[in-house]
Amino acid sequence: MSIGEDIIFEYLHMEIVNVVAGREGIHNKDLIVSKLEKMGHRVGQGMIDRFTKDSPRFKDELDIMKFICKDFWTAVFKKQVDNLRTNHQGVYVLLDKKFRLLTHLSSEKEYVEIAPKFIAFSCGLIRGALSNFGLISIVTADVNSLPECRFQVQIHR
Repeated sequence: MSIGEDIIFEYLHMEIVNVVAGREGIHNKDLIVSKLEKMGHRVGQGMIDRFTKDSPRFKDELDIMKFICKDFWTAVFKKQVDNLRTNHQGVYVLLDKKFRLLTHLSSEKEYVEIAPKFIAFSCGLIRGALSNFGLISIVTADVNSLPECRFQVQIHR
């Protein structure tokens, strides 16, 4: 992606969030987040099909998560995840200290409160990507200070 395409992606994401929020009403936060996550899930499935069509199979769950953190993240967000941790029991924590889709928000407390609708699509992207690898997961994200975002991925075995 070129610089222009990067900006277009960010504006498209913001517009998707605004349209879904406008349709569902500003006070129905859970429904907005759910719809955005489902959209991201479908997009994540399609992206993994494209990214891995010529790749060899991954040997295990950890290799898949490394692929998500390096190759997938770089393709979507133009950088790798800053930190990947696991408890080796199906829980992974991905830390992005400067999450691209949150950099346009101010670091004021009021913006931290609206951050979930700006990260729901990305949670869906991760869940959709993992589902195409045959991994059923729950993906959540926490924002304590902008633009840092911590994604937690729980793989169901």
